[in-house]
Amino acid sequence: GQSQKDKWGEVMTGVMINIFLVSSMVAIAILVLKTRKLFAAIVMTGAYSLISAAMFVNLDAVDVAFTEAAVGAGISTVLLLAAMARLPAEEKAVKMFSLGPLVMVSLVAILLMIGIVNLPPFGLAETPVHSHVGPRYLEESYRDLHIPNVVTTVLASYRGFDTLGETIVIFTAGLGVLVLLNGKTLSRKPKRNLPHHVLKIKAEEKPQTKTTSKSKAGE
Repeated sequence: GQSQKDKWGEVMTGVMINIFLVSSMVAIAILVLKTRKLFAAIVMTGAYSLISAAMFVNLDAVDVAFTEAAVGAGISTVLLLAAMARLPAEEKAVKMFSLGPLVMVSLVAILLMIGIVNLPPFGLAETPVHSHVGPRYLEESYRDLHIPNVVTTVLASYRGFDTLGETIVIFTAGLGVLVLLNGKTLSRKPKRNLPHHVLKIKAEEKPQTKTTSKSKAGE
């Protein structure tokens, strides 16, 4: 009937959106590997995290999308831009080819593929998480904690320590950004806070010192 066609259309729309987002992530990853400019690499990694957040939203994982957007596209990008102030603008070209990282990445990819093959089918109701943990959250969360949103209940109560760890990571990243920016600002404060007449006297003393040293050398 029409309802089945609508459901099929929604499924195909979600699949097409995911294909587009994953293709964009692959293209950005290739550009990050090819570029030598650090600013471009940082901006593209921020875009990569933002697209990942959009993919999580399409998969109905809004809490994960919020964390990815805040930490990956937000705080991490600011932290890398702050660190870039102390680094060269471009990466040095390396001519030698290293086989070790390629082998390591290939082994990790093979292990991930083996793990994905052994996973249960997506959305299967007989999986352990849907048979034991999920029903307990749905049935007991509101009765025990009186919070209407099940996701909020899981994050704030059942996974309280895990959420606390994520909060500490976000706080530490933000603190690192503040330390970097504050250190750069403090290094410029003495010059800016000096009165105008002191700066003028120092500027006049430098030529006199050079002239005195030349006259001594001539004698």
